[in-house]
Amino acid sequence: MDVDVLTDPVEVLERAGPLLGADEARHNLAFGILSSARDQPDVYPELRGWIVTERSKVVGAAVQTPPSNLVLARPLVERALDELAEGIDGELPGVVGAVPEVDRFAQLWAARRGIGVETRFEQRIYALRRLHAPPRVEGAMRLAGPADRDLVLGWVVAFSREALHDDPADTGQLERSVDARLEGSETRGIVLWEAEGRPVALAAFGGPTPNGIRISFVYTPPEHRGRGYGSAVTAATSRLQLDRGRRFCFLYTDLANPTSNAIYLRIGYEPVCDSRELAFEPRPVPPAEPGPADSNRAAVWKPPARARPTGGFPRQGGSG
Repeated sequence: MDVDVLTDPVEVLERAGPLLGADEARHNLAFGILSSARDQPDVYPELRGWIVTERSKVVGAAVQTPPSNLVLARPLVERALDELAEGIDGELPGVVGAVPEVDRFAQLWAARRGIGVETRFEQRIYALRRLHAPPRVEGAMRLAGPADRDLVLGWVVAFSREALHDDPADTGQLERSVDARLEGSETRGIVLWEAEGRPVALAAFGGPTPNGIRISFVYTPPEHRGRGYGSAVTAATSRLQLDRGRRFCFLYTDLANPTSNAIYLRIGYEPVCDSRELAFEPRPVPPAEPGPADSNRAAVWKPPARARPTGGFPRQGGSG
């Protein structure tokens, strides 16, 4: 097997496209990152892609926008994960991918470097093909524009702090993501739900795949919760994309938040697969007591921790 390192998102998409397209929903995050990097390079100033080939056939792939996590594709053969773990140079803060391939890669990566692995988020990928309208609530949707920047950025930062437990001292990546969505495009944007003439909830769309698009940043400020605005803005954003000709909408949910999972199911989203964000500990951890057949074990595998709440946003450190 061979591992090629690429920095051009167009080339990564061209070579990895068939592998990713074999399960478009599962790979919506990788598709979204690559399409965003291709169409708006300022959003991701740096990108690296790894392509694993066997007899000229692509059997594995991964992509990273440093300093974010690695985003892993499901390999055609498991040995491709070994090749990636061996062929990726430098350090990784963590990895995001579907289960079970993300677990296998993390074990390989940690064992080679004598580090630990911690589960940060347990998520589920959902796909929507046919919308089930939620109960009617007061208000209506509208697309956000540049005049809404301060409001939108404030809510996105609040979402990051509350849902992802991130407190970004440098909001540069979030600002780039918001600015790209406020430019007015068929492939990325912000939808606001307004009631009594003022915004009360937000959802974003972006990261297009060949046949779909991802819904993210679903956020309702605390003072407006409990009135159905989150369901309304998610449904409105999803309907907009289906009306524009998308076959699917995708989103991520936190498995520890049964409320959000139930809401998305009620409006027609269907489970695709589970996804996991794993962090690599920066310092070595003490090895386990050696057993008869495992005298050189270097990394400690920690069981999944309870996930923190999120609102349809994949934990890869960027927007896609």
